[in-house]
Amino acid sequence: MALTFQTVIGLEIHVQLATKSKLFCACSTDYIGARPNSNVCPVCLGQPGSLPVVNGRAVELAVMVGLALGSTVQQATRFHRKNYFYPDLSKDYQISQYDLPICAGGRLSFRDDDGVEVSVAITRAHLEEDAGKLVHPSADGRLAGARYSLVDYNRSGVPLLEIVSEPDITSPAHARRYTEEIRRLVRCLGVSDGDMESGSLRVDANISQKVSDGRWGSRVEIKNMNSLRSLERALEYEVKRQRKVLGEGGEIRQETRHWDDGEGKTRPMRGKEEAHDYRYFPDPDLPPLIVESDRLKGIAAVMPELPWQAESRLVSAYGLSDDDAKIFAESADTVAYLDGCIRAGADPKRAANWIRTEVLRVLNEQKIDLATFTLEASDLASLLALVDGGKLSTTAAKDVFDVMVRDGVALEPAMTASGVTAGLVEGSQLEDIADKILAENEEAVEAVRSGRDPKGKKVKFLQGLIMRETRGQADVAQVEDLLRRRLI
Repeated sequence: MALTFQTVIGLEIHVQLATKSKLFCACSTDYIGARPNSNVCPVCLGQPGSLPVVNGRAVELAVMVGLALGSTVQQATRFHRKNYFYPDLSKDYQISQYDLPICAGGRLSFRDDDGVEVSVAITRAHLEEDAGKLVHPSADGRLAGARYSLVDYNRSGVPLLEIVSEPDITSPAHARRYTEEIRRLVRCLGVSDGDMESGSLRVDANISQKVSDGRWGSRVEIKNMNSLRSLERALEYEVKRQRKVLGEGGEIRQETRHWDDGEGKTRPMRGKEEAHDYRYFPDPDLPPLIVESDRLKGIAAVMPELPWQAESRLVSAYGLSDDDAKIFAESADTVAYLDGCIRAGADPKRAANWIRTEVLRVLNEQKIDLATFTLEASDLASLLALVDGGKLSTTAAKDVFDVMVRDGVALEPAMTASGVTAGLVEGSQLEDIADKILAENEEAVEAVRSGRDPKGKKVKFLQGLIMRETRGQADVAQVEDLLRRRLI
């Protein structure tokens, strides 16, 4: 009988918390683009005599995630020292949480691509400090080919929340969807920007295979997956590799493997450590962390709408499609902006379409967020009201929108600056525009008048030029009638 396999996956997602200072000191967490080793101090470098102090904001953000996941937020926890040697860890230990994590248990559910509900149990979510970053001076920035490595400790001490799942995930596709949901949650809560490329959200995957003959392959950890696509590809590769080895009667070595995105395969890094290898012990410089009941209630009271709650509301209250609602629920700020437009009188579906296409386009181009976006939701609603009322075409409205964003002005000044007036271009004004277009395109006019345009392509061409000149502010039927009369 042919062997069958069951894939077993557990994920450890490291979320970089959106605090201004590090977990145990006042150094800035803004390490991207900073001069190497400029945001460091005796505490985050672990110099003798330095004493760490817990960042209260990091604790609050961790609690918010725990509440959202239905975890038990433990009111009495403590930090441990996790001992290991690596060049990017200047202290030779990492301050983390071991047997008393701040959040225990919980669950995250989602629907897969086939609409089937998948539920993944959460083991724990604990606070810990990040390590530094190794820089490899090679042509592609990778370790391979570099003659030496440099270390930048600016990231060392940045607060992380490690969210550990139970091994409930049974496919690479489900692992990707689970990670998407965690990312959507932390973004919606404002806990992190969740950017995998910059390292704000990093995933380690543990994967093994259960074989139908009773064998169970050893657990393998995979690192260096800096995108959702890489995560899914790495797990797909590892599923095939492990099944091949087990199917041929071999054994899977318990180890940590490195995902090589260019080669599309995993490579051995080192043997997989167990908890006892790290020799955890309570950090003697940090007292127990107490989260008082009043503080816990205060955090719960200011929790924003959760992404799945927002998604359901946007569908039921505004009639948005499931896909649109999911896009908006990625960010509490985007949902709030849409709500603001609708409260100011905008049609929900039109507002959603403009925000999804025009507003998000500007944010991506300028690399900003809605907190620094210059166009108020109420001003966008005023612009959309003119479109809904037939006083502005979509084309003209986009021109006005661009001026409003560029110059940071309200609707009327933007219309003046862009030369757009509300209402249709008609009568003598439309006739003047048509005469101008016809005079500039004598060849097309002659083709129509001489009967060399049997399919009407030249007429459509002239009609398009007139509509472009009017920025779409002309009635199509009026333009067609005018051309018919002019081209007889």
